[in-house]
Amino acid sequence: MTEIALLPAPHALSATATTFGVILLAELGDKSQLVCMTLSARHRRWPVLLGAVAAFMVLNTLAVVFGAALAQWVPERVVAGLAAALFAVFGVMALRSGEGEGEASGPSWSHRGILLAAFSMILLAEMGDKTQLAVAGLAAALPPLAIWLGATLALALTSALGVWVGCRLLQVMPLRRLHQLSGALFLLLAGFALSRVF
Repeated sequence: MTEIALLPAPHALSATATTFGVILLAELGDKSQLVCMTLSARHRRWPVLLGAVAAFMVLNTLAVVFGAALAQWVPERVVAGLAAALFAVFGVMALRSGEGEGEASGPSWSHRGILLAAFSMILLAEMGDKTQLAVAGLAAALPPLAIWLGATLALALTSALGVWVGCRLLQVMPLRRLHQLSGALFLLLAGFALSRVF
């Protein structure tokens, strides 16, 4: 009898599955996936993936616990400004690292540095984003743990897809071109974030 009580209720399973599907579709091709793709094209894949998943775990926890009120904590303009600055710094760094380098050379970051970069970029880029608000809304109506699990699994999968694409790019594109593409993408994301400030 105790074993049956420990099994998740069908309602919770359907809430997890529904959340997984909704969030997966919403995040495919989104900026967080571009961040994962761009970072993993130039750096080690595991720290990027771990940083992304950790950021989404924090974001989903905040969304489930605090709901839609979360977006009111920090003004969107402040978060967008911080994200724009971070993306711009990484964009300029990527462009500068591609200038006058041989194909074999590249930036050598520690695992911790890459993990922190992925974590902070995604945390700032996704704070108050449509996905986080969707998680908050779903958690208000359905079992919060089921919503958190479905959203986190979906976002981990989209991050893993972004990392996979980034690693494939490294195999087919010259490193210098990859740095230029990374820089351009980060500057584009910075511009997008900056447009939310004004």
